[in-house]
Amino acid sequence: MASRILLIPSLLDDWFPLLRHVFASSRWEPVLLTAADPQQAHLGLRYLHSDLCYPAHLVAGQVLTALASGNYDPARCGVLIGQAGDECRGSCFIRLMRGVLDHAGYTRTALVSLNVRDIDREQSLVIRPAMVGQALAAAVWGDTLALLRDQTRPFEAVPGSAEALWQQWMDVLSRELEQGRAPSRRLILARCRDITDSFRRLAVTARSVQTVALAGEIYTKHCRLGNWDLRGYLASEHVRICTGGLTWQALYYMDSHALKGPAPQRAFYQAVRGYTAGVQREMTAILREAGYLTLPSFPDFKRMAEGYAPLQVTVADGWLVSAEIAGWAGQGVRKILCVQPFACLPGHIFGKGQYAALQRKLPDIRLVSVDYDASTGEGTVLSRIRMLLDDEV
Repeated sequence: MASRILLIPSLLDDWFPLLRHVFASSRWEPVLLTAADPQQAHLGLRYLHSDLCYPAHLVAGQVLTALASGNYDPARCGVLIGQAGDECRGSCFIRLMRGVLDHAGYTRTALVSLNVRDIDREQSLVIRPAMVGQALAAAVWGDTLALLRDQTRPFEAVPGSAEALWQQWMDVLSRELEQGRAPSRRLILARCRDITDSFRRLAVTARSVQTVALAGEIYTKHCRLGNWDLRGYLASEHVRICTGGLTWQALYYMDSHALKGPAPQRAFYQAVRGYTAGVQREMTAILREAGYLTLPSFPDFKRMAEGYAPLQVTVADGWLVSAEIAGWAGQGVRKILCVQPFACLPGHIFGKGQYAALQRKLPDIRLVSVDYDASTGEGTVLSRIRMLLDDEV
């Protein structure tokens, strides 16, 4: 039987081009949805209540736009929906999305759950052992490439050269992951060294630039649809961008969320966490030796949150936000932009709720928070970002 199309809504722009190969199988052919028009949220609002979070409206609108485009047969399509299985309302979004598709007339379009918590079994994507290794390689390579591009771009002598090199490596690494095998630890790290060396060879020009770290909710940090191409705007202002990558988010999740349930399941995640932390430690060492800024590796990263947020606070991004902000402050980054989607209840309480205390405890840095929402004007968001950029901190 021919494979069906698996539509993957935007979430991790710098990782999904690699991660999509993890989801490929004889049953599914993954296709990334890359249209980044914030107006798609208004389409989602036709089918979802306005008190749901902004990412929910964007995902629904993006999926409906793709199905209505005529490029796909809705009856032979599935939509991949990630489920963390925690306090985020997105964990129940797959059921809300079923109602959206049915009301829009796409009753034969399947929904596929991506989760590691054994929930919604009848809709879950089957996770094979090789997929874990492939996902680790994609996460580490994605972290490396995103960090190198964002920190090289303000200094590039030839405009667009950092982005072009990023794309070249994406093509090379995609071909490796297409083979369906899990790369060895040695190969993962060898590629990190190769990537770093290639970025160091790019022609650069010495110039004075600002450095801004991004912290906050995962969708809003890493999805240009969710943050209105924030990275593009900062790049146009010649800002060196520092952001924690997917490995930090994954290790936080394994440390605080996935270590629940039966003993065999906990033992498996502990082993994966230890292995991933070891690879991440070597990745950060490679980048730091080359002169780039990175967050500390796990578990040093976790210790950065001590004194700023209780480590027992694991709702949503929990202590991850404090660790990010303290980690970048420890690297000498003095301007930090905290991004959140509006109506993310756990994010507003356990994420945004930390900002005032962090500003008091770290008086030498400047925190500015931005909420993204369909009802928020672009001028409101840009004015807050400019407030941070123009601050003489």
